[in-house]
Amino acid sequence: MKRGHSSRPRLQGPAQLTAAGFLLLILVGTGLLMLPISAHVPQWTPFLPALFTATSAVSLTGLIVEDTGSYWTPFGQTVIIVLIQLGGLGIMSLASLSGMLLSGRISFKARRTTAAEGRPIVSGGIRRTLLFTFAVTLICEAVVACIIAVRLATAHGVPAGRAVWEGVFHAISAFNNAGFSTYSDNLVPFVGDAWILLPLAAALITGGLGYPMLAELARRARGRIARWRGGQPRVYHMSVTARMTFAATAVLLLGGMAFFFLSERAGVLSGMSVGQRLLNAFFMSASPRTAGFNAIDYGQAHPITLMVTDMLMFVGGGSAGTAGGIKVTTACVLAAAMASEFLGREDTAIGHRRVPLSTFRQALALTAAGIILVALGVATLRVWDPEFTADQVTFEVMSAFATVGLSTGITASLSAPSQIMLCLIMYVGRVGPTTFVAALAARTVSLRFRYPEERPFIG
Repeated sequence: MKRGHSSRPRLQGPAQLTAAGFLLLILVGTGLLMLPISAHVPQWTPFLPALFTATSAVSLTGLIVEDTGSYWTPFGQTVIIVLIQLGGLGIMSLASLSGMLLSGRISFKARRTTAAEGRPIVSGGIRRTLLFTFAVTLICEAVVACIIAVRLATAHGVPAGRAVWEGVFHAISAFNNAGFSTYSDNLVPFVGDAWILLPLAAALITGGLGYPMLAELARRARGRIARWRGGQPRVYHMSVTARMTFAATAVLLLGGMAFFFLSERAGVLSGMSVGQRLLNAFFMSASPRTAGFNAIDYGQAHPITLMVTDMLMFVGGGSAGTAGGIKVTTACVLAAAMASEFLGREDTAIGHRRVPLSTFRQALALTAAGIILVALGVATLRVWDPEFTADQVTFEVMSAFATVGLSTGITASLSAPSQIMLCLIMYVGRVGPTTFVAALAARTVSLRFRYPEERPFIG
């Protein structure tokens, strides 16, 4: 070993580049939103509202301090939706795709940065991964945009040009789990319109599953088609990650739907028909993971509804998608570890597969870090804005950390330090989990000695 050489592992470059890329995008977006052409005001937009909006857009959150539809001009709204699209696809993924199109190949560094950005390489390599990512994104957004535009034009009397723009805006916002809307009260005007809520729910669920999960579905679909045609298809076995993601998504969607239907039957869902209650209960269950659209006023929701929504926001959606939170796979690993401990089993197993101890430790560390960050955020906001209740502040901070965007309506009324804190939490919530897990994996150290074992008292 050379003198002065340190064997201490460091955070890999791709994770740093990812964090820097998102930060640069936020700063560029802030500068564009400050321009007089971006807002319906005769002067430059102040720095903090522009910064908050850009951070919320890039982090795919949806929290706002200025109304998207009335404050920002068409140019400003275009900036916001571009930031959302770039934040959802990823800076490094876009750079890798551009390099592939220009040179016909992808460098090793591009492969590493793409993976560090939360875009694990699926079967077929980085080229197929990127092409599949962009194809799925554009197809889903185009389909949803067409449905929304037609519905707005035919059923709500929106002029054709405006309907197309709002369809595109909401489709991009939904698929990327951003939650921005051009309407002042979000989707409340469409509380009973299934042709608006269900396509948006489908988009946000699809985007929140994660591209590797969608790739597995595509492979299985090709296999079934080949079998139907009488060929000899290759058998694809669904991975444990996919099984966890699909099962947990179904349980959380249906469980949340049942809970909200019962908890708000005499609350925000009262006065609706049974069909409308089921529709909105389903949307209330889908949106916190992690789209941020709301068709009801969460400021009028029961505290138990806010608490369960907090839980859904914290868990989030699938890995390598546009959702935030700790991810459903992390929650499944922790639940499986608890079950193994309660049953007295030495190994943690999911789907007849043993989960490595390192994976459980990473899941535990990520969850603990998320809890600590949320607790610090709640504490600081309670100090700076004591006029708001604990339920309101917790809901706001959890929404920022999980990059959801739901709010009880206090975002614009928060003090400047609180809004800056939320900006920091949104940024960490977007790039933190991926960077954090990459750092944990990079810091795996094999020591040539082991300390004597001593078991401390637990509980």
